[in-house]
Amino acid sequence: MKSNRRRLAVLGSTGSIGRQTLDVVRAYPDRFAVVALTARGNVDLLAEQAREFQPSLTVLTGGDPAALQRLRDALPETLATTSGLEGLTTAATLPDVDMVVAATSGLVGVLPTIAAIRAGKTIALANKETLVMAGHLVMAEAKRAGVAVLPVDSEHNALWQCLRGEDPATVRRLLITASGGPFLRLPLARMREMTPDQALNHPTWRMGPKVTIDSATLMNKGLEVIEAHWLYDMPYERIAVVVHPQSIIHSMVEYVDDSIKMQASIPNMHLPIQYALSYPERLDRAGTALALPLRWDEVAKLEFESADMERFPCLRLAYEAGVMGGSAPAALVGADETAVDLFLRGTIRLTDIALIVGETLQRHNIIASPGVEEVGAVSAWAQEEARRIAERLAGASLPPAGAER
Repeated sequence: MKSNRRRLAVLGSTGSIGRQTLDVVRAYPDRFAVVALTARGNVDLLAEQAREFQPSLTVLTGGDPAALQRLRDALPETLATTSGLEGLTTAATLPDVDMVVAATSGLVGVLPTIAAIRAGKTIALANKETLVMAGHLVMAEAKRAGVAVLPVDSEHNALWQCLRGEDPATVRRLLITASGGPFLRLPLARMREMTPDQALNHPTWRMGPKVTIDSATLMNKGLEVIEAHWLYDMPYERIAVVVHPQSIIHSMVEYVDDSIKMQASIPNMHLPIQYALSYPERLDRAGTALALPLRWDEVAKLEFESADMERFPCLRLAYEAGVMGGSAPAALVGADETAVDLFLRGTIRLTDIALIVGETLQRHNIIASPGVEEVGAVSAWAQEEARRIAERLAGASLPPAGAER
C-alpha cells in the first residue's frame, strides 16, 4: 500500500534551507518522508541527519574520498551512500522521490534539477543560480515535461501565493520587497568605508555570508528580479523592487484594476518552505514547533519606498544583465561571486563590488542561447576576469580563491 506522505529528496540538506526543510518534516512526520539527502562537505551534520531520517540514499558531493569514508563509517551499513555530481543526480531522480528540494548553492544544482524535471519530479526550488544563469533551459524543460517548479525563496513564494487563482492577463506588475539591508539610511559618501562585519549585520534576516552581502548591495534583489522573469514569464519592465525595511510584506502583485495583493508573515523561511512542500494544501501550524503567527498589534509601522539605483548600483546591473539576456546573467553571477569573496577577505571596498561586476559585464561577449556547459564556462571566465579587475583596482596581486580568510 502506497504511503500518502510526500517523499522528498533534499539537495543541500546541511545548508540553511536544507536544515529548515527538515524542520518542516519533523513538524509533520505524517505528511513528509525523506528519501535522499545530499551535502557538499559537512560530514558530521549529514551523518546526523541520515541517522535521524533513514533515507534510501545519502550523497556527499564534495568529491573527497576520505570524507566519504568518514560518512560511511558514521552510518549503519543499511544506509546507502555515494558521492559526486553523479550521486547528486541519482538522488534527484530516485523512482520513489515525489519532490526534489533544490537547495544546493551555485551552478552545481542545474544538471540535477534538469534531470529531476525529465524524470517527472516536482521541484521546490531554492537555488538562485539555477534560474538566474540557466532559466531559459530549466523552464523550457519544465514546460516540455509538464513539471511544476515551485519557488521556496520567500519573495517568489509570496508572489506565487498572490498570483494563485488569478488570470495572468490581469497582472500589471510584480512588486518584490527588499529590506534595504544595513546601509539603507547611511550617507552615500560613507558606503565605501563599510567593513564586512558591518555589512554582515543584517537588520531582519539571518543568512549565509554571501547572501547577506548581496542583501547589503541589493544584488540579491536583482537576482530575484531575473528569477521572477523566468518563473512568471514577466517582462523586466513589469517587475519592480520596493524597499520595505520591516520585512513583513514579502512581495506584492499589482493588478490592472489598481488592486494590490500582498503576502505577509514574520520573516522566517519555514513558512515558504512548508507552503511549497504541502502545495496545494495549507497545513495548520498551531501546536507545532513552527508556529509563528503575525501579531498586528506588535507591528509598529510598515514603510515602503522605491529602490535607489544610485545607492544600490548592483540592482541596476542585475536589471541590465537580465535585459541583455543570454549568458549575461551568468557573467553577472560569476563576477559577483568573486567580488563578494574579495570584500569578505577585506581586499576590496564594498563599493568596489559594483565597479568590478559592471566592468566584467562590459567585457563579456554575450552568447545568445548558452547550454549548461557554456553557462558554466562564462561564470568561470567572469570569476577570473573580476579578479583581474580587482587586482588592478588594488594595485597588487590578490589571494587565490578558496584561500583562508
